[in-house]
Amino acid sequence: MTYKTPQQPENSFRVTLELQERQPRLDGPLMDALTGQTENVTFQHITKTHLKRLFTKKKVLIKGQNAKATSTVNSGTTYIDILL
Repeated sequence: MTYKTPQQPENSFRVTLELQERQPRLDGPLMDALTGQTENVTFQHITKTHLKRLFTKKKVLIKGQNAKATSTVNSGTTYIDILL
């Protein structure tokens, strides 16, 4: 099966999650990925409150659709875009 990488929206920051098992919520693994990356210093020092605000303002996207903090994340590769 061939899988295409989704196109990254303009003015966004892409986070790639590589998960070994399904996660019940998106916010935990996303927070870990953001604080562990070195490409964007602003997101490297993000707080839970700021991350929650991004979800409520619908600035977190999976495959071009709004994501919720409570969205489940399947194992494998997931591309998450955060609109700037």
